[in-house]
Amino acid sequence: MDTSGTFEIFVVTTPGLEAMLCAEMKACGFTGLKPVKGGVVTMGGWPQVWRANLMLRGATRVLARIGAFRALHLAQLDKRSRKFPWAEVLRPDVPVRVEASCANSRIYHAGAAAQRISRAIAEELGAPVSDEAALVVKARIDDDLCTISIDTSGESLHKRGHKEAVNKAPMRETLAALFLRQCGYDGREPVVDPMCGSGTFVLEAAEMAAGLYPGRARAFAFEQLAGFDADAWAALRASGTPVVPAVRFQGSDRDAGAVRMSQANAERAGVAGWTSFHHHAISNLERPDGPPGLVIVNPPYGGRIGDTKQLYGLYHVLGQTLMQRFQGWRVGVITNEPVLARTTGLPFLPTTGPVLHGGIKVVLYRTGILGGGPA
Repeated sequence: MDTSGTFEIFVVTTPGLEAMLCAEMKACGFTGLKPVKGGVVTMGGWPQVWRANLMLRGATRVLARIGAFRALHLAQLDKRSRKFPWAEVLRPDVPVRVEASCANSRIYHAGAAAQRISRAIAEELGAPVSDEAALVVKARIDDDLCTISIDTSGESLHKRGHKEAVNKAPMRETLAALFLRQCGYDGREPVVDPMCGSGTFVLEAAEMAAGLYPGRARAFAFEQLAGFDADAWAALRASGTPVVPAVRFQGSDRDAGAVRMSQANAERAGVAGWTSFHHHAISNLERPDGPPGLVIVNPPYGGRIGDTKQLYGLYHVLGQTLMQRFQGWRVGVITNEPVLARTTGLPFLPTTGPVLHGGIKVVLYRTGILGGGPA
């Protein structure tokens, strides 16, 4: 494959949220999108790879599928790996790590396959191969077809580069962004999180409203590839036109440490000017001045606490507070227990399938506008 042209790009996301990522990619101008299990496939070149890493809030990582060949046995895999044009993509001075997976193929030993490809890269290109390397080459052998991909992201994309402090059971930024999108959030309304933890929902909403690129403060693996154009990348990263949002974003928590953590994270993210965090219990939550918007919350739930029954009171107070004080707003609640969602008494819409959060299957429960009116 001519890697200076176009190739298949696989944008990975949390399984169950592929449609949400697809909608985000469409809104960001990506075309020819095909949702598949675990992500979205599109065609493009390296500029599209850069854009995906820089701009997509719901992406976990971006894989560039740079080529494929058939291999029926390890000797053939070795031979064809040696003929692969590694120098078009990899640099001989940058260490790489090879990961392989095998399915429905005559080559069934993933470790042996990774070893052959690693040796081919080391001996033909001269690049050092290391288990600690940040740059990863992925080989997927499926139905005897070996597809070679480069993980262009490096660290998972939920690591935005400005959140140092995290609370227990934090919501990953990528997941938070897609839950916000699933709630219909488009950056033009206020967002309140009454159990804000380290501030993830508030920060993501504030950044979306300000038009800030999620990848603006971090490095990516693609910067270590052959032919990387640092000037073009710098121009792309500087191409955003952030604005000061017309609405504000608010978090609160009964844990004073969480409030301090959220404030520090907001400062680092550059959104402290339009976010605020308060130390109080759910029962003291007041509707902020200004237009109605979205309340989104990731409360404790059974899998994290151990005993679901301990939480009935908390969910009941949450529901009562929102019903009484947030008429005209919409609500999103993430939990793993339908009974806890019902305990809120909130008028939830039909749900979509569960997604994994910290190894627990959770569901986003959404309401329309509280108190009636158009949803």
